[in-house]
Order: sequence, then C-alpha cells, then structure tokens
Amino acid sequence: MIDIGVSMSAILILLPFLLVVALLIKLDSPGPVLFKQERWGMGCRRIKVYKFRSMRTDRCDVSGVNQTVRDDPRITRIGAIIRRTNIDELPQLLNVLRGEMSLVGPRCHAIGMLAAGLAYEELVPEYHRRHVMRPGMTGLSQMRGLRGPTDRQAKARARIACDLFYIDNFSIWLDLRIIFGTILSELRGGTGF
Repeated sequence: MIDIGVSMSAILILLPFLLVVALLIKLDSPGPVLFKQERWGMGCRRIKVYKFRSMRTDRCDVSGVNQTVRDDPRITRIGAIIRRTNIDELPQLLNVLRGEMSLVGPRCHAIGMLAAGLAYEELVPEYHRRHVMRPGMTGLSQMRGLRGPTDRQAKARARIACDLFYIDNFSIWLDLRIIFGTILSELRGGTGF
C-alpha cells in the first residue's frame, strides 16, 4: 500500500519534470524516450523495467549484459546528466505502481548479467535468494555506494551480501533509513555514471 501510494503521488507531483526530461531526451538524440529491459523480478519471474533512455539507440545493449562503464561512448549528453543524478530511474515508479517492484528492495539485475566475467549465479550460490522479495528502485547496496559495473568479484559479492542482509533484516525502519540515505546521497550529487 505504501509503495502504491508513494509511487502514484510521486508520478503526479513529478509529472511536469518528467515531461521536461522526456522532451530533452527527444531533442538530444533520436529514438524512444523510455528504455525497457527484461530483468529478474520476485520469484525469478521476468519483468520489463522502465528507464529513461540514456544511450544512443544504435549502441544500446537491450540485454544489459554489457554493463555501463565510466565515460561510456554509448551515453548521450542528456543521458550523462540523468544517469549521474539517477533521474533515469524515475520511470520505475510505473513498475512500482504496477506491483512489479518496490521502492526499496534488492536491485533488479538484467538477466544474464555478469560480475567480473562470471554469471552472478556462479559467483554467489545464494544469488537467487534475493528474488524472494520484489526488487527495489533503491536498496541497501546502492545506499552504501556499491553501484556501477561489477568488474571485481569482491564488489559483486558485497552487493549481494547487502541484498541478503536486507532480506534477513527487513523492516519499515530499515526501508525508511535506505530511502533517506538514498535521497541524501542524490542531494550530494549522486554516484551514477
């Protein structure tokens, strides 16, 4: 109920801003405003996750296997700004409204995503336990700065350890702490690229 109420309110309040972002994306490069990608949802179901498109359409990797890296040549000018500030994630409020995602939870990964060249399932045997809950727009690992490409096995394991800790210690208070921690991080400039 909280997820639906907050996501619906956020969409209504942010609508003028979201329309401006959509217009800037259209003016910056040809292609659709939204990017859809198949990712893991709750119960290992496949869901389509929405994001503002931040890459050139001719260079996008729809599968998500090729992770974004710093100074990635596929990213558009507006894309660089919306990724750095995580504005590109705001369309996931639609996923929350549809009940596919939650505001807070383990971050949903693209299907087949690699961590330091290995499938997450190979690297972390408990990987799919993180799918007992709805994936979140933000989570403990994002709040702790474990974002971006998982080019090192230790970083990938730490990210999954955060997700599993969150699942084992879920509470409304932990959710509120993660939400406020995420907002503070974004107000300080964000860590996306």
